Amino acid sequence: MIYSYFEYFIFFYSSLMLLSLLMLGIFSCVKLWRFKIYNSKQDDEFLMNSRLTPGISIIAPAFNEERTIIDNVKSLLTLEYPTFEVIIVNDGSTDRTLELLIKEYDLEETTYAYMERIKTAPFKRILKSRNPMFSKLTIVDKVNGGTKADASNAGINASQYPYFICTDVDCILERKTMLKMIKPILNSKNRTIAVGAVLRMSNSCDIKDGVITRVRAPRRLIPRFQELEYMRSYLFGKLGWSFINCVPNVSGGLGLFDKEIAINAGGYDGKSHAEDMDLLTKMVIYMCNSKQKYTVDYIPVSCCWTEGPHNLTILARQRMRWATGLAQIFTVHRKVFFNPQYPKLGFVVFPYIFIFEFLAPIIEATGLFWFLLILIKGDVNWSTIMFMFLYVYSFGIAISSMVIFMDYLVKRQYKTYAEIFSLWIISLVEGFIYHPFIIYFSVAGYIKYFTTKDIRWGTMTRQGFDINTQVEHAK
Repeated sequence: MIYSYFEYFIFFYSSLMLLSLLMLGIFSCVKLWRFKIYNSKQDDEFLMNSRLTPGISIIAPAFNEERTIIDNVKSLLTLEYPTFEVIIVNDGSTDRTLELLIKEYDLEETTYAYMERIKTAPFKRILKSRNPMFSKLTIVDKVNGGTKADASNAGINASQYPYFICTDVDCILERKTMLKMIKPILNSKNRTIAVGAVLRMSNSCDIKDGVITRVRAPRRLIPRFQELEYMRSYLFGKLGWSFINCVPNVSGGLGLFDKEIAINAGGYDGKSHAEDMDLLTKMVIYMCNSKQKYTVDYIPVSCCWTEGPHNLTILARQRMRWATGLAQIFTVHRKVFFNPQYPKLGFVVFPYIFIFEFLAPIIEATGLFWFLLILIKGDVNWSTIMFMFLYVYSFGIAISSMVIFMDYLVKRQYKTYAEIFSLWIISLVEGFIYHPFIIYFSVAGYIKYFTTKDIRWGTMTRQGFDINTQVEHAK
């Protein structure tokens, strides 16, 4: 009886997951059909020349980033937008990060209206450049707060414009990122509180002076797996959810936020290790509590390239932190579940993420154990199990193929079809090589969180890159 109940549960669980993915695929295609507005050169020129284009603050926390900090700041300063500032938050770095910034940009301590609207670890000073060429650059020096969230809050406190982009200093943004991401805000009938865009792997790309000159598929296996995973997550997942205004989170690697709503919602949780989902959850809760209509949008354009883990050790740190962060979200915001005060968040977003993302690694690990058990007992119906395996495997390949094609429709990132084909080949073996590790790291993260509550941020080792050659990063 236990065998039967478990097998029926797995059948219905898998069927619901496949149906939900099919639904998201349809929603993503509809959103993709409307994507041309984000690539309009005429709109870009209008925004660049208009005095009414809202200003944007770019906030990038930095902790021990001496290997890449100068090139990344150069990249941020070369973005195309009429009114913006770049705020680098030196979060108590113990290496030469701040020293290199002071030397490169001729920085000096200056008086500045730093208002602590969000509580952070102690603030030290503000640094600005003596050179007028770098007037857009502001350095916030503070005591390390232990999380990116705390550093981001300090950046918000120092910002002067009504919208802010939160990113990482190891990210490289496409030059027209702000022009593309501000459009959903300007075109929306409701107040758009956050906008996201597609992130990709910068590993193996050609970079010069902080700008990507040639997009390449990652050469190493783990970053290549993650490239495909990111494309599915953004083009198939978050883009689809934006169609019904149920985006679960806007990535910490690149997100545009309404500063007023973010501050009123309390800013980032300084103790959170899922700061991106936590902030958006709090902003949506605030909008619902104040009975205001809101929109959270995603655009299908690749605007950000980030460093991906190049080995299993670094991948384990990243995924265990993500897993503990997700567990933390559901613990902190448990009152949201099925709360009529938050209709979409409480009845759609949280239940879906909990059932199909939080529980999925646990159910998959249990299913693998179950299979080994019935294999030992000799109770395997091989004809049935092969049919089910081929069905699920084919569905997964179809989704990956669809995502690769969608990405090609938006913009052909890779110059050769061989690179596109190599990415598709990866989808054939992803379930056997990459996915089992993701399951293991996720379950290990859950166990670590619920048994020790030890969710330190951890060190993300970086290889750095030569700005005149190819990139090989680690995160």
